[in-house]
Amino acid sequence: MFESLSDRLGVTFKRLRGQARLTEDNIQDALREVRMALLEADVALPVVRDFVSKVRERAIGREVIRSLTPGQAFIKIVSDELTATMGEVNEGLALNVQPPAVILMAGLQGAGKTTTVAKLARWLKNDKKKSVMVVSCDIYRPAAIQQLETLAREVDVDFFPSHPDQDPVDIARQAIDQARRQHKDVLLIDTAGRLHVDAEMMAEIQRIHAAATPAETLFVVDSMTGQDAANTAHAFDEALTLSGVILTKADGDARGGAALSVRSITGKPIKFIGVGEKTTALEPFYPDRIASRILGMGDVVSLVEEAQRNFDQEKAEKLAKKVKKGKGFDLADLRDQLEQMNKMGGISSLLDKLPGAGQLPAGIKDQAHDAKIKQMIAIIDSMTPHERRFPAIIKGSRKRRIAAGSGTQVQDVNRLLKQHQQMSKMMKKFSKGGVTKMIRGMKGGGVPGGLPF
Repeated sequence: MFESLSDRLGVTFKRLRGQARLTEDNIQDALREVRMALLEADVALPVVRDFVSKVRERAIGREVIRSLTPGQAFIKIVSDELTATMGEVNEGLALNVQPPAVILMAGLQGAGKTTTVAKLARWLKNDKKKSVMVVSCDIYRPAAIQQLETLAREVDVDFFPSHPDQDPVDIARQAIDQARRQHKDVLLIDTAGRLHVDAEMMAEIQRIHAAATPAETLFVVDSMTGQDAANTAHAFDEALTLSGVILTKADGDARGGAALSVRSITGKPIKFIGVGEKTTALEPFYPDRIASRILGMGDVVSLVEEAQRNFDQEKAEKLAKKVKKGKGFDLADLRDQLEQMNKMGGISSLLDKLPGAGQLPAGIKDQAHDAKIKQMIAIIDSMTPHERRFPAIIKGSRKRRIAAGSGTQVQDVNRLLKQHQQMSKMMKKFSKGGVTKMIRGMKGGGVPGGLPF
């Protein structure tokens, strides 16, 4: 996420750190680089101008020139302004209304709106402990209603049935009545996407909005559309009065233009950010944490929160006891660790939040992708229970059988066995109480052990 912007700013800041002191001249050079980095990231020009102007005003003053560490002071200013541009703090959902709190979802076709409805439903259910119902008012896109029904089953929330021959406004009204009768806390209304901002479809969603009187009207937009995302959100806001924005597909956005443009152009807060295809891949949008990621400083707070939410404490304790008794770390244990990593968003998500991950060698970055985890799990799944418990017995013919069963090569099996040996050695070091300390660290906000690549 935001790799190209992070890389470009990283080079600029590296040069600044090498300066014994900062002058107006080298600050101007740095500001020029920052300006180019933002433009290349597809940040809207008015936003870039305003951003650079504010940084210049602070940087050329005493705050930086007289600092003992002027390079770091400049980076701090850029970080503060990035945070301010994106909205300072996370703005939560306004759910303190008479139930059900209606959340209306709007957006263009292809932005991932229906999937985002399911992601938000899961987040409300699991993180906010709300009872949730979802309904589709999209009577145009083939199978849109069935898609939401399938996703509702996946995230285990109630689905209100609708049909393509119904009027979208009637669907919304009936769903609200049903949610009220069933004492639901929140009702999420999915609306039809549109290819562009056209009058007829805007009139329809305005009618739904008037009938539903939502507590939140959220605009779902593809972050990869850059500054166009902000412009489209502005057009919708004029028609609907949005309460916030959800940026989707941020995991595929190497630039970051949308995240940096939306708040300035629309005046509306980014409330959530979608970071993957899974229904778990939705995060509340914290401007300070995103600024930290952009500047290559990671996001340890989000990483710890993710670990505490998804790390299986019971399995971790069992592993600690097992290793402490000297029973070793077998391939079944490795599989559990890989599954834990998957639950935390995979290797790419972890690396995105680790400080300094941007400076990792290209070779390691190339290996650090989620397909590797799936491949390793497939290899272990192709083994017998006996082989998983006693990896030392896996020799030539067994390796060939395992490779064939998992659709991999023998060298992939060899690589996995070698990685397991390395992790097993590491676990032995913890056998005198170290694992227990590591698990306790997790309870206190630590991060699970090494990445298997």
